[in-house]
Amino acid sequence: MIKILNFLFLLVCFLTAISLEASPKKLLSDYNFFKEIEKQIPNENVIPYHLASPLFSDYTYKFRFVSMPNGEFAQYNYNEVFNFPVGTKIIKTFAYPVDDRDLSLGFQLLETRLLIKDKNGWYPLSYIWKEDQDDAELKYIGKTINAKWIDKNGVQQVNRYRVPNINQCGSCHNLNKVIMPIGPKGRNLDVDFFYQHGMENQIDYWEKINILENIPSNRKNPTAIWNLESETIENRARAYLDINCAHCHREGGSAGNSGFYLSHEETNNTSLGIMKKPVAAGRGSGGLKYVIKPGISEESILLYRMASTDPGVMMPELSRNMEHKEAIPLIKEWIDSIN
Repeated sequence: MIKILNFLFLLVCFLTAISLEASPKKLLSDYNFFKEIEKQIPNENVIPYHLASPLFSDYTYKFRFVSMPNGEFAQYNYNEVFNFPVGTKIIKTFAYPVDDRDLSLGFQLLETRLLIKDKNGWYPLSYIWKEDQDDAELKYIGKTINAKWIDKNGVQQVNRYRVPNINQCGSCHNLNKVIMPIGPKGRNLDVDFFYQHGMENQIDYWEKINILENIPSNRKNPTAIWNLESETIENRARAYLDINCAHCHREGGSAGNSGFYLSHEETNNTSLGIMKKPVAAGRGSGGLKYVIKPGISEESILLYRMASTDPGVMMPELSRNMEHKEAIPLIKEWIDSIN
């Protein structure tokens, strides 16, 4: 009962904070983002994008878009989220394929999350897709969706996909107690994307269509693609941990008091968890002494929590019920390679 009352109190505070200017809409279609909403085909002023290494969310596909006011620019930043103008809407739809071996068979759309920037800052909204998939409805309290799909090996998978409530959105998108986007940074977007006109670098395209400025002439290299084997183990592991963990495990993040930081730019070994004892040694530590024990992955709390699906142990705590079977060996190999 106390948890319910706390949630309702925070929800009232959240709704009160939304300006009249923002006016959340009841249906996703009311924003007019899409030409064909069921197929996630955007209108011309809505730009699709993807990240070099995306967050793992129980094998869902994600369709990402950004909508900005006409004539306005975002400001480029390599390590931090671009400074977007007031009126920007960041759109992300989560979906499972009918059959991952043939994406032309379509998708089960689960939820579409919005981050909308008004004069008071960013605020999150979640729209849950109807069973007939013709639209999505605004919901504040989350939902569990029973989903199933055929994976790339032809095996049927099932998952109780959890749509987060508004407070949970804030726990991941919290930076210095302010709601912020996570993905749209220079190092995450400086990769090619297949647009309707063909393949093009995203940063170059955003500059060409006049929605991004202050781009340096000599850009730094983008974040590694975590599952691209031509990259080094170090770069792949750090890219994976950055996008999956560092939104909380960084200074000013929700787990900032842990002293365990996994941002791409972090260079201090202790902050990265190497021979670092956890701040709180509860059940989540598994009885292990160090966040990362160099060369011994099986004695490292990081890998133990990443491999767990126990709600009281696993990390990340949200957007995951399943093991990321392809990534666990990567992090294991990286820890074992540390001298």
